Amino acid sequence: MSTSNNEIASNEINTAGIQLKTSRRWLADAVELLSSMRFAISLLTIIAVASVIGTVLKQNEPMPNYVNQFGPFWFEMFGKLGLYAVYSSWWFLLIMTFLVISTSLCIARNAPKMLKDVRSWRENVREQSLRNFHHKAEWTSTTASDTLAQQLVARIAAKGYKTKLVAKGNAILISAKQGAANKWGYIFAHSAIVIICIGGLLDSDLPIRAQQLIYGKTPFNGNGVIAEIPEEHRLGLGNPTFRGNTLIPEGSASSTAIIPQKDGVMIQDLPFTIQLKKFIIDFYSTGMPKLFASEVVIKDNADGHTFAATIKVNHPLIYKGISVYQSSFEDGGSKLKLTAYPMAGTAETTFPVSGEVNGTTPLANNGNNDYTIEWSGFRPFNVENMARSGDDLRAVTKSKSLNQRLSDDLSNHLGNAAKSAVKKDLKNVGPSVQYKLRDKTGQAREFSNYMQSIKVDDAYVFLAGVRDTPDEPFRYLRIPADDDDSVQEWMRLRAALMTPELRTAAAHRYAQRAIPESREGIALLRVQLEQSAMRGLSLFAGDGKEAGYMAISKFLEQVPAQEQEKAADIFMKILNGSMWDLWQVAREKGGLKELPADEKHARFLQLSTNALSDASFYNAPVYLQMTGFDEIKASVFQVTRSPGKKVVYLGCLLLVLGVFSMLYVRERRLWVWVRPDHDAPGQSHALMAMSSQRKTLDFEKEFDVLKTQLMQSEAPPKA
Repeated sequence: MSTSNNEIASNEINTAGIQLKTSRRWLADAVELLSSMRFAISLLTIIAVASVIGTVLKQNEPMPNYVNQFGPFWFEMFGKLGLYAVYSSWWFLLIMTFLVISTSLCIARNAPKMLKDVRSWRENVREQSLRNFHHKAEWTSTTASDTLAQQLVARIAAKGYKTKLVAKGNAILISAKQGAANKWGYIFAHSAIVIICIGGLLDSDLPIRAQQLIYGKTPFNGNGVIAEIPEEHRLGLGNPTFRGNTLIPEGSASSTAIIPQKDGVMIQDLPFTIQLKKFIIDFYSTGMPKLFASEVVIKDNADGHTFAATIKVNHPLIYKGISVYQSSFEDGGSKLKLTAYPMAGTAETTFPVSGEVNGTTPLANNGNNDYTIEWSGFRPFNVENMARSGDDLRAVTKSKSLNQRLSDDLSNHLGNAAKSAVKKDLKNVGPSVQYKLRDKTGQAREFSNYMQSIKVDDAYVFLAGVRDTPDEPFRYLRIPADDDDSVQEWMRLRAALMTPELRTAAAHRYAQRAIPESREGIALLRVQLEQSAMRGLSLFAGDGKEAGYMAISKFLEQVPAQEQEKAADIFMKILNGSMWDLWQVAREKGGLKELPADEKHARFLQLSTNALSDASFYNAPVYLQMTGFDEIKASVFQVTRSPGKKVVYLGCLLLVLGVFSMLYVRERRLWVWVRPDHDAPGQSHALMAMSSQRKTLDFEKEFDVLKTQLMQSEAPPKA
């Protein structure tokens, strides 16, 4: 019974020992993996790829921007991967943590050995082992071995080597070394990686996440006055690290910063208040900002102390450990005055509209409040490249089909505000306003209108841009300027085109003007011409599903192909003639005199007809023309507290020292074995050997020079 119990106990002890060895082996394998070079390189590769993604893809943008850019599927996919905030994503911070652990273990394993090797003289060598070195030399000397050793030590020390004499029986070993700082380079470089990663983690959003986890802080997702936002959405003055932005209009002040989050923002309270007195901006001739700075007054919230300062780009204000950078500038709520021109129906009565940038205004027209104007931007001046190529983009060859001709004409009119060109002709084309028209279903289109007329293709036009989504470029409707440099005449013609009675009167007038005779046969032809003019105006006005040139093109597709070219020429002549009479009828209705049929007004009519055709693509209930503004600038500051910055600077310094030491400092070891010559009493025998980590041409040259100097005035070396 006792023997059986002893066997059981012995088996249990053996099992426990095996389990202990297994757990130790698993731990050793894990440490070996974490501290291996291949593991660290793999982590650095992933960090490099993530950094490229974070550089190419704009970080911490509003989520709708990413939806518009990538679409719903890829937006959700990239969101799950955390690509919209790469540097604060959990997997990036985890990789950084593992890199710190890996590099720290590598330093812990290798640094003691390296430091021991730096202190070591490697004096445990024998004469025979020195003969196995590739770089070696032997010679004999008439000087006694003790005296020769002292002479050699002096010569070696003169070359910058540290030396040590070691007695080896009846022989003397001279051990010398130089460039031991090479080992420190390895330690510095690896320590720099750890320090930089720690600095990066200190400046990450880990403290904010910790406050969300421990203190229940949550992002704020809504609208409201910042001062009234509840405490659970605010971060206190003790927050160790943050990076936020604050927008301050001229004359206003702010004591908070906005920190973007994935599903909202956090409000960071500041220990001081920033008041923007004046924003200063200067531009290059290209329209790019040359200089922008902010004159501010800082008020300490604790003691009320105030002082003035100027914040410029690359010249931040640092106060109480918080840096305030000049980031950018925005509109601070400029006051706008505009005139609304109806773009639909027969109405031509204008009405005033006023708004404020970043605000909204209901579009009230005859009690119709189906649209809301969202004022998104204002620019007091725009520098555009107005150069054009030598080719006339509106030239149409007869070899093209009617559809192609109309398509080319349409694309030319709906192009960019200024065509691209090899030469540059930069001009300030005046102020512009940007806004969105949102209907009652929530759908919105964006518009960009210039205040002044712009000379494009030898004609002055008002540019009215439109786009359906933010990632599209603006397409511009070109409304020709009339004799009074306004859009009034074009709007008059537009309203007349939409009025059936005026179209009928214009068609009749055109037929009377084209065929003035009243004979019976001619009268029938006049009636047919009047009907053709009426049909052309109706098609162009959009009585069917299409309007403009596209409606005429589809109508002419019914004509046999061989006759389309001739029919198109006749139809366009009738349309142009009846449009002239429509314009004169509209002026007569308004109590204005008839205009002379000269080249200037013919050119205006042609441009007006093109713009009327394009207006169907503009698709807006009104055209808003800016008539005045009161500009209010705003400055955007980046406010940061980054305790890890100095830590990162230290890491960068160590990295530079480490890389420099590893690349430019070569460790060399030198041994000289000096003993009495057995074959010649009173003489000495010397054996020299030298080694280095990197066998370079410089090392070969150094060995030859050192060998020559040590053997100087001695007997030739032995073969």
